[in-house]
Amino acid sequence: QVQLVESGGGLAQPGGSLRLSCVASGTIFSIAVMRWYRQSPGNERELVASITSGGTTNYADSVKGRFTITRDNAKNTVYLQMNSLKPEDTDVYYCKLEVGLTRRWGQGTQVTVSS
Repeated sequence: QVQLVESGGGLAQPGGSLRLSCVASGTIFSIAVMRWYRQSPGNERELVASITSGGTTNYADSVKGRFTITRDNAKNTVYLQMNSLKPEDTDVYYCKLEVGLTRRWGQGTQVTVSS
């Protein structure tokens, strides 16, 4: 059973940076598509960034040029480096693993951007 555990959220000032991590258990991480989503109360979960097993990345327009998704298959970990943070980046961030028909979500980590 694959499990995902996120960490790295917290409070940042506008213009600041945070790095989120998501560690996966099991042995399928290296072939998985990994995604970061975010969600605030009353809103739908929004796709922020994706990375394929081959390292191809995609980003939401709202974070292009500010956020970077990377992965370390040796550590079963996907990262989201968030720079130039804005108050509107405040959300709960979730990582998601996709392999074939398998879908797994992490528990979420809160990111708050405020002065």
